[in-house]
Amino acid sequence: MWAGRAPAYERGFARLTSYTVGPLLDAAGVGAGVRVLDVGTGPGIVAAGAARREAVVSAIDADPGMAETARRNVPGVDVRVAVLPEVPFEDETFDAVVGNFVINHVGEPEVALKELRRVLRVGGRLALTCWRMPGSGALAVVRDAMEVAEVPWPDDIPVTPFMEYGEPEAFKELVAGAGFADAVVDEVSWEHVADPEEWWETGALARVGSNGVIISRQAPEVVARVKAAYDEIMARYAVGEGKVSLPAFALLAHGSR
Repeated sequence: MWAGRAPAYERGFARLTSYTVGPLLDAAGVGAGVRVLDVGTGPGIVAAGAARREAVVSAIDADPGMAETARRNVPGVDVRVAVLPEVPFEDETFDAVVGNFVINHVGEPEVALKELRRVLRVGGRLALTCWRMPGSGALAVVRDAMEVAEVPWPDDIPVTPFMEYGEPEAFKELVAGAGFADAVVDEVSWEHVADPEEWWETGALARVGSNGVIISRQAPEVVARVKAAYDEIMARYAVGEGKVSLPAFALLAHGSR
């Protein structure tokens, strides 16, 4: 699903998720000299933010293309290819572990969280973001257009297993259940200003995420039907000069080992 998608992701969803980089790093106490692991680094926006704070940064991502993009964007950072729950570091290596919208892509989040706890030192901080579920606003425009166009969800593409954790109390219980103390979940919302045509190209047409993969399988007339529905939905968010302002809703969980 993500192989070869790094350039499109960097131009689209990475910009959307950049809003939470600061709050994420703050929640994990990332500053000068802090040893931090960025999990699911993607194009490296969180790793870059941590590096600007003069932290000692390592990162992992499941996709080699994403890892290579992160290496290019954040020179000097130790970026490794690894698929959660695999974390290729020794016990208690880090002072902080952060992940920006990656835990919601993990098939076994409970197992992954325990592995993240393993590589944290005693007293170290964890901070993770996930989308508020069910998805709405920026996260939902393409999916909503597919529903209007009556595009069925294929049996071979699973709905995110994280759906049940996408509300504050459930996310908090998940983190606390993995052994993190003082678990807290904050709700975060913002407005993402974007070009609707670029959002369509970098998401729906570039095969980014589940929606993009499904659209790539459709006949041209079906894609046109989805695009027409998408244009109608996007018109509701128009703010002038060919831009739209899309609301985004997320959760930020943090706790300590």
